[in-house]
Amino acid sequence: MGNHLAHSGVLSEEELERYGVYPSKERLNEGPVAIIECIQAIPCDPCVHSCPQKAIAMEGLSSVPKLDVGKCIGCTLCIPDCPGQAIFVVDMTYSKDEASVSFPYEFLPIPKVGDRIEAVDREGKPRAKGRVIRVRSDTKTDRTVVLTIAVPKDIALEVRSMRRSRR
Repeated sequence: MGNHLAHSGVLSEEELERYGVYPSKERLNEGPVAIIECIQAIPCDPCVHSCPQKAIAMEGLSSVPKLDVGKCIGCTLCIPDCPGQAIFVVDMTYSKDEASVSFPYEFLPIPKVGDRIEAVDREGKPRAKGRVIRVRSDTKTDRTVVLTIAVPKDIALEVRSMRRSRR
């Protein structure tokens, strides 16, 4: 039971399971929900204040945020406020065959709706082809771009970013 994050900079599946990061399968199938991959107890709490539903709580400033999945509506407002880029929103109900994944995106040029992309995992490895379905950058996101992409449902919980498809 080592600390994969400390050695690689990437959370392992074991760490994600141990810290209970994923909502239940039942909750995932009810609609969009945040996934908070923050397992380090550091003094940081912008996510708590960004949630209009008060679905994110912490026991103290130096604790790990906890999500009340019953309150979360998957609005994505917590995503741009996380300085560690550790919050994502997954919607397994996006369509029959696809889920949507929303995440912060800080590269240029900014993709456009309809762009074909490669969905990548936590390590940056390509997982599947996908497409951009929403690009959000406004005052509510403090100009941080929040991208939403559509990907095959079976890999949605692995996807954490994207890169442009090679044509």
